[in-house]
Amino acid sequence: MSTLQNPSPAPSPHFPDLPRADTPKRQLAHPGRWISAVIGLALLALLVRAFAMGQIRWDVVGQFLTARVIIVGFGWTLLISACALALGVVLGFAFGIMRTAANPTLRLAAWLYVWIFRGTPVLLQLLIWFNIGLVFPRLYIPGLIDERMVDVITPFVAAVLGLGVNEGSYLTEVVRGGIGSVDRGQVEAAHTLGMTPGQTMRRIVLPQTLRLILPALGNSAVGMLKFSSLAATIAMGEMLNAAQRIYFINGAVIELLFVCAIWYLAGTTMLSIGQFYLERHFGRGAAGSEPRKPWFRMRPRRAAV
Repeated sequence: MSTLQNPSPAPSPHFPDLPRADTPKRQLAHPGRWISAVIGLALLALLVRAFAMGQIRWDVVGQFLTARVIIVGFGWTLLISACALALGVVLGFAFGIMRTAANPTLRLAAWLYVWIFRGTPVLLQLLIWFNIGLVFPRLYIPGLIDERMVDVITPFVAAVLGLGVNEGSYLTEVVRGGIGSVDRGQVEAAHTLGMTPGQTMRRIVLPQTLRLILPALGNSAVGMLKFSSLAATIAMGEMLNAAQRIYFINGAVIELLFVCAIWYLAGTTMLSIGQFYLERHFGRGAAGSEPRKPWFRMRPRRAAV
């Protein structure tokens, strides 16, 4: 007895170009990607050549890259950034909660804070804090402190206050948006279970808000590291100020600026890596979250037909 086999389906006369199921997939060509890549590499090569063949003394860059005065200045940069960011986060959460409070007085106070400190340049605020002794000559708290304001508001304190208070005004709006993004049904369910408004805020709203605003906090940390260079204008001995004091003597202006650029890039890179792992930690179990790699996919998937 012969075995019957299913014949292969004949091509449809109405759809002659329809591929069969067993036809190998062919990959689409993307000439635009190759052209843009070649153009980008050519521009990068020209840029590298311009810097390599220019008047930059790279031996001086290497000499001062690990100089003690630069390393100490970078340490001050990190300290200013960390303290100012911590102050900004505290103020941002405090005033962000006030912005969503039922008390109109609290909402008005938070709105005034955002209006004043977000509406004026951060450099101007640094200068005001540094010269606040002209307005308040003494800091007097009965039984606690009685000092001259110029002795209290040092360049470091002025830098932390100027950068931190300004950053807090921006984070206030970020926190307000994060609180508003939490599902109101969860808040109502917490109230149904007998939680007080404070307990609901601490246990339900703020943990979710932190996860939602974590990318913005990461950007704030990177921005704070760069904005700390403004402290050089008030004679704070951070890295840029240290570099300026050096090139005022030896004249190696561009070389010292490149030294600062390398250290700033190193710092922002480490912060970006830390931000990635924090987002992955707090994003576990969140809807739509999936493991990601902290680098870009160099070869995107090809479409197939």
